[in-house]
Amino acid sequence: MKISTKGRYGLTIMMELAAKYGEGPTSLKSIAEKNQLSEHYLEQLIAPLRNAGLVKSVRGAYGGYILAKEATEITAGDIIRVLEGPISPVDFTEEDDPAKRDLWLRIRDSIADVLDSTTLDSLVNYEDHETNSNFMFYI
Repeated sequence: MKISTKGRYGLTIMMELAAKYGEGPTSLKSIAEKNQLSEHYLEQLIAPLRNAGLVKSVRGAYGGYILAKEATEITAGDIIRVLEGPISPVDFTEEDDPAKRDLWLRIRDSIADVLDSTTLDSLVNYEDHETNSNFMFYI
């Protein structure tokens, strides 16, 4: 399974909205400019997210979009499934070899587990512990 730009940019939209949660609506134009993305493409992605109940639109001069729930209640899996469809590394049928079918099911379940255990809040507040090491350099 390869995540397309729909899933990646959709995740970007949602992370931007999560970062500004509680501050009022955010325009797609500001998200597009900040991330150097096409506003028109983001408009296509926001509709399914709104229809799925993940975001709400706010009309008016200072309108835009807000998260429909707190960032701790929305997972990467929620977003990816809305934009990409079901999570599956391959299409397989009941006739497939049982050993291969079991492998594909375990891979699917592992991917789903990672996506479903990763909240928007954890993505927005992510700290890379490997690059934030406590090395001391002397010159």
